[in-house]
Formats: sequence, C-alpha cells, structure tokens
Amino acid sequence: MPSIKKTIDSILTNLNPRQKEVVSGRFGLLDQAPQTLAAIGQNHNLTRERIRQIEFQSLKTLKNRVVSNAECQAILSKGKKHLQTNGGSAKEDMLLTELASVSDGITRNHLLFLLETTGAFHFHDEDKNFWPFYYLDNEKLSQNTKFITQLAKFMRGSKNAILAGHFQKLLKEFVASQKMTESQALSYIGISKKIHTSPYNETGLAEWPEIKPQNIRDRIYLVLKKTGQPLHFETIATEINKIKFDGKVALAPTVHNELIKDKRFVLVGRGIYALAEHGYKPGTVQEVIKRILKENGPLKTGEISLAIQKERILKPNTILVNLQNRKFFERLEDGRYRIRQD
Repeated sequence: MPSIKKTIDSILTNLNPRQKEVVSGRFGLLDQAPQTLAAIGQNHNLTRERIRQIEFQSLKTLKNRVVSNAECQAILSKGKKHLQTNGGSAKEDMLLTELASVSDGITRNHLLFLLETTGAFHFHDEDKNFWPFYYLDNEKLSQNTKFITQLAKFMRGSKNAILAGHFQKLLKEFVASQKMTESQALSYIGISKKIHTSPYNETGLAEWPEIKPQNIRDRIYLVLKKTGQPLHFETIATEINKIKFDGKVALAPTVHNELIKDKRFVLVGRGIYALAEHGYKPGTVQEVIKRILKENGPLKTGEISLAIQKERILKPNTILVNLQNRKFFERLEDGRYRIRQD
C-alpha cells in the first residue's frame, strides 16, 4: 500500500523551497498543525497577502500533478464512491477510516490538500450543528440538512415512545417515508449534533436532558431514573463519576445541595433520595403518616408501616415513635391509629 507521505512528497518536488514551505505549512503536511498566513509570513518576513499569492500559485501549479497521480486519484475515487453510497456525505473519521485501505497514514491535512487542488468533493468543519464531515456538493449538503430538520421534528412528536426504547423502530418507519436507504439516514444522523446517544446507549435528541444532561441536576435525574430505585447522595455522585458524562468530577456535597433544591427529588431516608415521578411524595414522617391515614382511614401499626415503606426508607421504631405523638395521632381501642380528632 502506498504511503500518503511519499505520494505528497513526490507531488511537491517541482515547487521551489519557499513554495514547498508555504504549502506544507498551510496544510500541515509535515506532521504539524496547519499554520495561518500571518505565521508563515512572519517566518519569511512577508505579508499575509504575499503568502496567499504564493499559496494560490503553488496549488495552481500542483493541480495537474495531483490529477495525473494514480495514487491520489485512487484516494479521491474511493472517497467519492463512499460518499455516493452514503447519501452524498460522511463523517470525517468514517471517511478517513475508509481511505486508510488505499493510502497508509492518511489524515485530514493530506485529504484537505488533495481537495483544495482538485475540488473532487468538499469539507465542512465542525460547528454547533455538525461534526466535521465531507460532502459531494451543495445539493447533497442541503438534502442532509433538510433530513435532519424533519427527523428532529418527528422525534419531538414521538419523544415518549423514543424514550421508552422504540427509536430504531420509529427511525425505520421515518426513513421509509423519506424514500431513502438506512445507510444514507445513518450517515446523516452520524454527522448531526442534534441526534445524540446517551451513556446508557439510548438515542434521542441532544436537547433532551434524558439523552444529553446539561448540568448536575440533569445527571442526578438520569441516574435515579435509570437505576429505578432510591439512592444515597454519595452513591449518586459515584454513579455520575463512573459514567463520566463530561469528564467533570461530581462532588457528593454538590450533588446533595442540588437534590435538596430540586422538587423532582424526594428525601426518603437519611441522605437517600428518589424521583417524585416514581410515586414518592415529599414531607416529614409525620406528614406522610397523616396523608396515609387521611387517604385510608384508621390503620394498624403494621399496615401504616407497610404503606410508608413504599415511599420511605425508615426503621419501624421511627414510625412507632411518630405514631405515639398524641398531639397528632390517637390509638383506638382495637389497636388502630387515626389522625387526632379535636
């Protein structure tokens, strides 16, 4: 397999030393990051505009050499074919992996150099909406953008079903309605930052906190939702750090503070919290007992304890101590308790 470095070195041979330095510097062809016009100009004591002119003339000179080079054409043909197969665009890392089969050591810098001289296809750098990717032409770029916009709208209308685990099924239905292949759709999805896969391997919109939590409260929520059971705040912090949402360390005191401030979380034991949406309700032990007795009428100690354990993690003695508070509860002759009647 030909080495991309040797291939490009042979193409640059007919440039003079200054031209070679400018082109190599601008595209990062010498295993370094691409340099700005100003940086190269400073090295040569030339203006930015003069460096731009040297670059332009050099690329113009190199075009025929690139076009007539069999190894370069093999790379560009392979790239075009891959793009055509995937709806006209492909994420950068996917395309470079594909091209590695025909050119040893190829990188973004090498490919951008070949594209700048030939215009075989195009590069779209990373921005707020897309990961870096390559595309055939503006028509394919527009098609990509339109598909993602429509898919996002469809997903917003199907949020509950998607979060319930039906994304793949719904995606197939949507792709069929758009009359495109699944590989094309997956290529478009892979490029977009609007579609995200969570640490729990669930796909949805990046704007959904259940998929891409934006802050510590969202991460706490996601951990409690996925475990499906109450957890101590220290355990929650450990789980957040284990998942590594964004590389930032979650401190237990910070987690505890957020749990206290957010009504989505309910204290159900000593430092133990659960989600309100799982049926847990806020309140002191006394308030919980009052609510249970109000909803069910007089109950025996065991019945009260059983009802409380569904939403609180308490020792039986704690429940008994609260029931013996005669200011709020009274014991009937048959052993049942009720709210004190004044």
